[in-house]
Amino acid sequence: MTDVAGVLAPAVRWQNATITRRVMQTPEITSFFVRPDRPFTWRAGQHVDIRLTAEDGYRAIRSYSIASLPGADDELELAVERLADGEVSLWFHDVAQVGDVVEIKGPLGGHFVWEPEDGGPILLIGGGSGLVPLMAIARRGAEAAARVPMHLLLSARSPQDVLYREELEALERQNDRFGMTLALTRASAWRPQDFSRRIDDEILARVLKRLPAWPKRVFVCGTNGFVNAAADGAQAAGVAAEIIRTERYGGL
Repeated sequence: MTDVAGVLAPAVRWQNATITRRVMQTPEITSFFVRPDRPFTWRAGQHVDIRLTAEDGYRAIRSYSIASLPGADDELELAVERLADGEVSLWFHDVAQVGDVVEIKGPLGGHFVWEPEDGGPILLIGGGSGLVPLMAIARRGAEAAARVPMHLLLSARSPQDVLYREELEALERQNDRFGMTLALTRASAWRPQDFSRRIDDEILARVLKRLPAWPKRVFVCGTNGFVNAAADGAQAAGVAAEIIRTERYGGL
């Protein structure tokens, strides 16, 4: 890659990273913390590629967003959802142990990123594990004590499936510039500001009014179907397409 001055920047290459710990976050999502041999810096919203190689030479590569706060440590947090047909995610959940070594390449991606100096307000819309890059953005805002209003609209099946639930609720209590709305698809909402259905145009319109001003940027992450529906709903509510940034992964 080349920077604006035309000077070649260091290439992003594969390297080894050691799994240092694993923390179960929800029944289906576990955080795996990895430490690369050659530490690097990253921006909130970026991701890495993970490559596994079998004894017969077969390789599988998958991308995972970085949940960690940029600059906090050399250790990266990757929240991996267990997928029934996910060969890499099943390896993480069923085989990986602390001390195992994986190949990693990153940081990658420069479109779905945010820094405090980018300003706001910011609307974050996530579905399930699509929260991961949004969590890095929320942590970045909190760490910088940024006076940037943020609101997270998160879809999950039930309270038990809300990734980083305790941390998000604490962030909401401690920071009057951060708000959260949950859309639970298979359970009743227990807070008056939440909803017991999938995210729809009405929810998006109501959430936009919870920001003190019109968003400067909207970040949406989740499955293809979720991102399409959320982005279309935001536009139906009046959000300009050019301020919506999306990150998506396979499946509906």
